[in-house]
Amino acid sequence: MKVLGLLYENYRNLENGYLQPCEGVNVIYGRNAQGKTNLLEALWLFCGGHSFRGSKDSELIAFNKKTAVLKTSFYSFEREQTAEIKISSGKREVKINDVPKKSSSALIEKYNAVVFSPEHLTLIKRGPSLRRNFIDSAVCREKLKNAVIISKYNKTLNQRNSLLKDIFRHSELKDTLEIWDDALCVLGASIIFQRLKFIKQLTKYAGEYHKGISDNSEKLSFSYCSNADIEDDDDEQTIAKKLKNALLKCRREDFNTGYTNVGPHRDDIDIIINSKKAKLYASQGQQRSAVLSMKLAEAEILTKRTGEKPIILLDDVLSELDNSRQEFLLNKIEDYQVFITCCEKSNKEQLKKGKVFKIENGKIV
Repeated sequence: MKVLGLLYENYRNLENGYLQPCEGVNVIYGRNAQGKTNLLEALWLFCGGHSFRGSKDSELIAFNKKTAVLKTSFYSFEREQTAEIKISSGKREVKINDVPKKSSSALIEKYNAVVFSPEHLTLIKRGPSLRRNFIDSAVCREKLKNAVIISKYNKTLNQRNSLLKDIFRHSELKDTLEIWDDALCVLGASIIFQRLKFIKQLTKYAGEYHKGISDNSEKLSFSYCSNADIEDDDDEQTIAKKLKNALLKCRREDFNTGYTNVGPHRDDIDIIINSKKAKLYASQGQQRSAVLSMKLAEAEILTKRTGEKPIILLDDVLSELDNSRQEFLLNKIEDYQVFITCCEKSNKEQLKKGKVFKIENGKIV
């Protein structure tokens, strides 16, 4: 897909205006706090989710304004389409091709993007929940069905945890635990199976991108870590059986702690550079390159699965990268529409083909 234009009114600190990008690489540069990231965020919201910065909708509306409006025209699934988001009083109104929709989730199947922001660097250094969320977000945007399964799993997990706490006071409830175990294993097996498929593709595509970014000096790979002895080639039925066995083994521990100690909610993903765990040994530049490779691979995987190329949003991506890695991002990402923000005017001078925008005080000049 390609974004043809973006109109924004009363959005953050942006002066009301219109962005008309090119089909290739679009560099948006300017000093800090001028509105660069706000433009990327506005483009991202059409994926149907929330701000990639974790902001509340009320924070997206300009100061002293009641309503923010975003409109975009884009080419997707072999035709030009439009979308509109109106944010006011803590709620959103969404239109696709001038037809009102019940929720923002209707945008997911029409509009697709992949985003990198400095916050994503915590994927490597911080806890496993961020790495799980990265994968789950990707598989959910592939199919809405996956999002439903994850939601059901979380509800079942919460109910099982509540039961574990009740069993501590009422031991006669133990016999009902197996009902929740069975449901948890079926849903959990589906989640893990989708994650394993994604990681296989992530290893393939992120590995290739990382070779390009690092000029063939580094090898990037991934490994799924489960406390249920899951193997890469297990099918859903096998995974469900292994989860059931692991739950039985951990039952005493579950009773003692009052929560479920086994399942996809406890799993992790190892990110490995040159056979070493990145969270222990990678430099800042290597970490940034690895996460970038993961994001570019996410775009590639979404393309293969949906048949439509997402736009790629790269926020403050060039800092802490040497010239060769900057050169790759500016000139070697082919066939995708890319939006890159940076602070330094010099960063854009490596761009061989594309469009450059300067932003000052929320206005494109």
